[in-house]
Amino acid sequence: MAKDSKKHETEVPETETEQSAGPVSPEQEATEEAPQSHEEIVQELKDQNLRLYAEFENFRRRNARERLDLMATANEKVLKAILPIVDDFERALKNIASDSPERVGMELIYTKLMHTLKSEGLKEMESSIGQVFDVETMEAITNIPAPSPEMAGKVIDQIEKGYSLGEKIIRYAKVVVADQSPA
Repeated sequence: MAKDSKKHETEVPETETEQSAGPVSPEQEATEEAPQSHEEIVQELKDQNLRLYAEFENFRRRNARERLDLMATANEKVLKAILPIVDDFERALKNIASDSPERVGMELIYTKLMHTLKSEGLKEMESSIGQVFDVETMEAITNIPAPSPEMAGKVIDQIEKGYSLGEKIIRYAKVVVADQSPA
C-alpha cells in the first residue's frame, strides 16, 4: 500500500506540471491577453450611456406623439354615435315644407349642432355623385346598370355622407355605383 500512495503522490505533481505547461484554452488567452485600459472602459460606458439616452428620447417622442393622436381622436366614439342623428336631421329637413315654423326651428338646431361638431374637428366629405368610385373614401352599397357608357364605374347616388375627424375617416360615404358593363 505504501507503494500505491507513493505512486499517487508522484502522479499529482506530474498533472500539475502538465496543466501549467500545457496548451492554454482560448478563454484563458482572452482574459490574460488584453485587460482593458481605463480609457477603453470609460469609452464603452459613455457609448452605452449615449445609446440609452437616445433610446429614452425616442421613447419620449413616440409617447408624446401617441398622446397627441389619442387626444385628437378621443371624441371619435361620441362623434360616430351622433352621426345617425345628423342624418335624421337632414332627412327631416328635406321632408318639411320650407315656409313652416317647424323648419326654421329645426334649421337652427341643425346649424348649431353642425357648428359644434365642426369645432370638434368633424369634417363632412364632399359629395361623391358623378365621381369615379374610390375604395379609400367610399363604400359601395350596391351596383346598378350604367345609364350611359361614360357613367360606368362612377357614383350614381350617395346614400350616406362620409365624415372625417382630422385626417382619419370615421365614416365612409355609402354610395351606389354604376356597373362597368351595362346589362
